[in-house]
Amino acid sequence: MAELDDHFESTDSGASETYPMQCSALRKNGFVMLKSRPCKIVEMSTSKTGKHGHAKVHMVGIDIFSNKKYEDICPSTHNMNVPNVKREDLQLIAISDDSFLTLMNESGDLREDLKVPDGELGEQLRFDLENGKDLLCTVLKACGEECVIAIKTNTALDK
Repeated sequence: MAELDDHFESTDSGASETYPMQCSALRKNGFVMLKSRPCKIVEMSTSKTGKHGHAKVHMVGIDIFSNKKYEDICPSTHNMNVPNVKREDLQLIAISDDSFLTLMNESGDLREDLKVPDGELGEQLRFDLENGKDLLCTVLKACGEECVIAIKTNTALDK
């Protein structure tokens, strides 16, 4: 009898990166996939039902990672993909010489795989850390990408 090799590789929990939602149920400041990118909806307008029977929804979204603007038009009864967006606050411990952040989560685990954000946010982060401020970084994760989108002073330790 032949021996079978039943070995399976597993990469994640199996949770989908997106889920479907009817176009008419989407709201401003919510998230949606536009041109295969996770975006935050900044503008929405609905046209009246035309002679072919579907009201159309016009959406403008900003990519949550690159800040690029995307637009799409979809019939209000059709489904669009919505990204599963996870937000997490991590305490900033240090910045390495090669511009990677050392961050700690609530359970004390360290991670050093995120780069300092570009632009004003990155400059503010470096300035505040050098001046001894205790900072929390808000990390957004969606569709296999993640980045720091905001920083705030950690007031939980100021007691």
